[in-house]
Amino acid sequence: MTNVPKLEIAVFEGDGIGTEITAPCLDLLSAAAEQVGGFTLSFTPLPAGAGTYRMEGIALPQESLTAAAEADAILLAAMGLPDIRYPDGTEVAPQLELRFAFGLYAGVRPARRVPGLAPVLADPRASDLDFVLIRESTEGLFASRGKGVIEDDSEARDTQVITRPVCERLFDFAFALAAKRRAAGHPGRVTCVDKANVFKSFAFFRQIFDERVALHGDTPADHAYVDATALNMVRRPWDLDVLVTENMFGDILSDLAAGLIGGMGMAPSADIGDEHAVFQPCHGSAPDIAGQGKANPTAMFLSAAMMLEWLAETRDIGPCAEAGAAIRAAVDQAYAGGTLIPADLGGSSGTAEVSNAVMDALCHPQVPVTAAL
Repeated sequence: MTNVPKLEIAVFEGDGIGTEITAPCLDLLSAAAEQVGGFTLSFTPLPAGAGTYRMEGIALPQESLTAAAEADAILLAAMGLPDIRYPDGTEVAPQLELRFAFGLYAGVRPARRVPGLAPVLADPRASDLDFVLIRESTEGLFASRGKGVIEDDSEARDTQVITRPVCERLFDFAFALAAKRRAAGHPGRVTCVDKANVFKSFAFFRQIFDERVALHGDTPADHAYVDATALNMVRRPWDLDVLVTENMFGDILSDLAAGLIGGMGMAPSADIGDEHAVFQPCHGSAPDIAGQGKANPTAMFLSAAMMLEWLAETRDIGPCAEAGAAIRAAVDQAYAGGTLIPADLGGSSGTAEVSNAVMDALCHPQVPVTAAL
């Protein structure tokens, strides 16, 4: 047992419902690790967020950033409160600071419908939605965060930034993910989502994409304008596989994708760089329901599963992938009967009920566990 790898996980509970969904997630991770074996997990809670800013005058203390950099992975629940803002009026959002600090250029936003939940779209083809949106997370319009200008109280400007080095890494990441999905039975097609017909920056974005297509000749690839993509994400989402786009477009489209699978409470995410990665649910801190036991922890659980699968690949620890797949399978099993319906999906199942159902399914699996991409 002395050679069993011990993985250090930096944990940011953050604000609002963050604490409520973090505790059951850590319990689930520990149970999955113990059930599978072959590795152990150690969790280090770190302060950051709007509450930290209110108390200490800084949203992401240097000590937290240093500890996160030294960890094997970063698990983040939710950060930010609408009534706590910086002097310029913008919200406190250390999760964005982590992306820039660690170069987390690939924002992975899976959109997979969990069995047992009522479909959002009436078309029966929407019952098995399973696609991935990859959002560039360090550039685009978000590169102007904190740098925008207002002149003479009459004009405001924010500048979009698209660079070749980041785009090349982003597109290569998308093609690698598409290849894995194709091996698992998905189409394995990459779609570049842009507005290249209007903006020079997006024409450059598309140009670099086409250059990388030439290096991945066995991967189907195409283009789509962002407005057409938003339309088709509602009209024909079953045709989608891997979408890759700019930061702001990805921010908007990923919320639309979450709506197709039930809502933000079901939407996990990862922000991945060459050396570090942050895993967090797509939703925010939901202060309106904080402390009421209503928060849906499912997206947090699925983000934790993504974290384990990333650790399996980057640390070459196969059991981590098994544990991640076990958590995802437990979520599916818990919801499969159709009686577990969280409050944000119109039901009455609270945080504890959802957490207990998923934990029970993890401990008593009914179907073979397989990894998902």
